[in-house]
Amino acid sequence: MAYDLIIRGGTIVDGSGLPRYQADLGIIDGRIATIGKISESAKELIDAEGHIVAPG
Repeated sequence: MAYDLIIRGGTIVDGSGLPRYQADLGIIDGRIATIGKISESAKELIDAEGHIVAPG
């Protein structure tokens, strides 16, 4: 699967009250398609290592 955007290695804080975790986000057509370890390619890549990724 080819993503429009991958946000790689960020610390996910999803607002659910669950603990933070590190993961990649795969975005297609402006929507989150995958959360987890992503090895596929993307048109754009953001290195989020060391940063918080949260909704909003």
